[in-house]
Amino acid sequence: MVVSAPGEERRAAPGVSADARSSALVWHELECGSYRVDLSLWRELAAQAGVGEGAQPLLDVGAGSGRVALELASRGHRVTALDSDPELLAALRERAGSTLVETVCADARTFALERRDFAVCLVPMQTIQLLSGADGRLAFLRRAQEHLQPGGLLACAIVTDIQAFDCAAGDIGPEPDVAHRDGLDYVSRPTALRVSATSIRIERERHILSRAHRASRRGTPRDDQPQLDAIELDRLTVAQLLAEGEQAGLRSEGSRSIPATLEHVGSEVALLRA
Repeated sequence: MVVSAPGEERRAAPGVSADARSSALVWHELECGSYRVDLSLWRELAAQAGVGEGAQPLLDVGAGSGRVALELASRGHRVTALDSDPELLAALRERAGSTLVETVCADARTFALERRDFAVCLVPMQTIQLLSGADGRLAFLRRAQEHLQPGGLLACAIVTDIQAFDCAAGDIGPEPDVAHRDGLDYVSRPTALRVSATSIRIERERHILSRAHRASRRGTPRDDQPQLDAIELDRLTVAQLLAEGEQAGLRSEGSRSIPATLEHVGSEVALLRA
């Protein structure tokens, strides 16, 4: 999931239509797949584990269809990709081919793997803010601590500084994301971003439009039935997450920043070591 800055144009994700197996995968690729600015940091942190025959294992939590995992595997890293969505992991496996990626379908708060020697655990794209509060985060942090080798690194991206908007109230939101597949246009339009003391709620309308509709500008029953989608993130600061990590037996290593772009807000990455 990517949080975008209001009022900025967004590009469609590359390759969305080529191998999508369902609309769920299309939406995931469309709304998340074009995000690239964080990859240089994940490559840097993964490089600490080395590459080649002596490469140590990396864990990608919230891997989705492989945006980060496949990037790192293509550079010779041994990656375990963990996600709770079996369909997204199936797409990842299909794309991985002979690269060094293992997939695990599990909840980040309860996973238990045979391997307990990961050198690096990466948690991109605000995944840790989707774990239903402090109890969920602490459960994950304890799981991560148990699966890292001594001295292993945990890196969690969070969004902290964000501008609320509400298109229904006249605010200007981001331009919609659009993908084309099998004669249909998939359109994801952010309509509101609501910020409270404890949460960040991102609301979208998703439309599936026929090409005939696009040509004629006339709606069809399908076109008139948008899917309403909402994601709620926990409000979280780096200091709070580092303190929770220490409670789980990890030690603070500070933070790094991922810059904002014309399309997406920036993120902070909390670093913790086993």
